[in-house]
Amino acid sequence: MKKALVSGTILALAAIFAGLASCRTVPGEPPPSAPAEKPGISARAEPEPAREPGLQPEAELSGTVGVLTRMSALLNRGDYDGAIALFDEIDPEEAAAAEIQILKASVLVSARRGRDARAIVDGILAREGGNTDALLVLANILLAEGKEREQKQTLEKIVKIDPAHVDALVGLGDIALRANSYRNAASFFDKALAAAPQNGYALVGRAGVYRYNKNYQKATELLSQAIGLYPGWAAPLSERARVYRINGALPDAAADLRAAKALDPGNFWISHDLGKVLIDMNRKAEALEEFDRARDAEPDNFLSYVYTAGIKDELGDYDGAEEDYEAVTRLKPEYYFAFEGLGTIKMKKGRWAEAKDAFLKAYQYAPEETAYALLAAANWMRAERLQSPRAFLEGAMRKVPRESLDYYMLRLYHDLNGDTDVAGRVDRERSRVTKARMAYYLGLYYEIRGSIIADRYYTLVRDMDQKAVPEWRLNEWAISSRNLAEGTPGRAP
Repeated sequence: MKKALVSGTILALAAIFAGLASCRTVPGEPPPSAPAEKPGISARAEPEPAREPGLQPEAELSGTVGVLTRMSALLNRGDYDGAIALFDEIDPEEAAAAEIQILKASVLVSARRGRDARAIVDGILAREGGNTDALLVLANILLAEGKEREQKQTLEKIVKIDPAHVDALVGLGDIALRANSYRNAASFFDKALAAAPQNGYALVGRAGVYRYNKNYQKATELLSQAIGLYPGWAAPLSERARVYRINGALPDAAADLRAAKALDPGNFWISHDLGKVLIDMNRKAEALEEFDRARDAEPDNFLSYVYTAGIKDELGDYDGAEEDYEAVTRLKPEYYFAFEGLGTIKMKKGRWAEAKDAFLKAYQYAPEETAYALLAAANWMRAERLQSPRAFLEGAMRKVPRESLDYYMLRLYHDLNGDTDVAGRVDRERSRVTKARMAYYLGLYYEIRGSIIADRYYTLVRDMDQKAVPEWRLNEWAISSRNLAEGTPGRAP
């Protein structure tokens, strides 16, 4: 009778644990070159299944079925240690069954106890090498360890044994999606949907492929279907919000994300995406609240600090922005834009040595950005002596073409003469963007040298109205600090 129980009712109840062994993924981090990331499918929580027909209410269940039902309640609350302890209450004979051991290994994986889970799975596979449930748990362990190649091989082994294994097909689809292999991802998700047309992960995954391929109507249709099937699941709502945002339907995107947040209030990506939508809607104060919420959910994720720093900076909260830029530099130092923002604020506050250090760090990570070298040199001159950055500038000059305007500006800061030649080159520059940027550095040079000629170049930059260049704000602060009224001539001498 005990064997029959293990193979019958317990296996029916095992649907409660289906998500524990599934190879779910979270969005990848953005490249350090831009604050806007291209995440994959949202961090997922398993759709809550309906109670199996014929099962008694929790209070009436006893034996192994009752233990597993209590375990499910603990898992839903995130109490993994409590759930693991309940396995000791299962009859030893039943607890030794492969099905129960696989469930235990799944819970151990969720509790980040991969080594213990691996010991169980390896024991099962030593006896039953083709046990697809054990292989799926192994794939999830490998995912947690960052071993994507081995994870993929394990999922492929499962599909070879069972070509219609939905979880393995979805896992392979996720891997292909992360690799931007959209055709392969579509194939895996389509196979999963052919085997299980209402599988939530397959619907969301296939919608993700449609989104990346810019078929927004199909993406919306699949996500709406998933929302209808799993009204308590946040992932399809947050994914549909991304489609809405792409199409400019910002109120609809915000509504979906607020509904997703109500279902999963601690989800970093939901608050992060809602913050971006609110920025698009020019509701920056509300956006700041959402990014703060995201930060609280994942304090070590640098992205929320990137956005809070930018918003605070724009709103004039320079102390707050400075703190958040510093947080980014600690969490993600290769994200050099944070050093740029930090250096800019330090300049505004007149903390020249600190500004120099920030721009030197930015230049270290982005040596192709001559602006960082010039700003580091300018602040170095202010903090110490005019000749202090000469050796640094010699190295910077070797990294740019000799006939470029960048080279001549670097040489001006190095030689501390030749400004007439550089001024002529700035005047003849055809690119308005380059001309505006270099005019600012010429004005900065003259300001450091104590020359009133700086005013002409600062007003020239203002009159060129190139607000997109990173030097624009620095130039505006220079205009303000020097009391240059609107209409002051900006003609270079």
